[in-house]
Amino acid sequence: MKPLNQTSIAICSDHAGYDLKQDVILYLNDKQVQSIKDFGAWSSESSDYPDFAHPMAAAVEKGEFDFGISICGSGNGISMTVNKHPGIRAGLSWNVEIARLARLHNNANVLSLPARFVSKEEAFAMLDVFFSTDFEGGRHQNRIDKIPV
Repeated sequence: MKPLNQTSIAICSDHAGYDLKQDVILYLNDKQVQSIKDFGAWSSESSDYPDFAHPMAAAVEKGEFDFGISICGSGNGISMTVNKHPGIRAGLSWNVEIARLARLHNNANVLSLPARFVSKEEAFAMLDVFFSTDFEGGRHQNRIDKIPV
């Protein structure tokens, strides 16, 4: 896994994830991430997550960013949306172990977070493990190869 100062990250949320997204951006800036691009939402006023999720996922899929982070209230809707992109493997995580396994076993390139169900400290811990865990490969690669239809 390359260090965060050599990692580019795309991030998006809807209104429900806006506050956590802002905290995550500040946290990643403190960690000296190479680059972060915010794809929205731009406030906590009601918004539709697909409007932000599709452009973020497309940018990660094209290789413009190493990873993505998607955040909505439950994490489900935004995760479903980004996973519509064939090159995206988003892992919806609500604790550190799930975030670790999303990278280790599933080679997730997007971390999806449920803003209404995790504290910012829990989110930061998940970010730390997600961005420090390498994909294990082996038998897991065979399974990932079978995901696209």
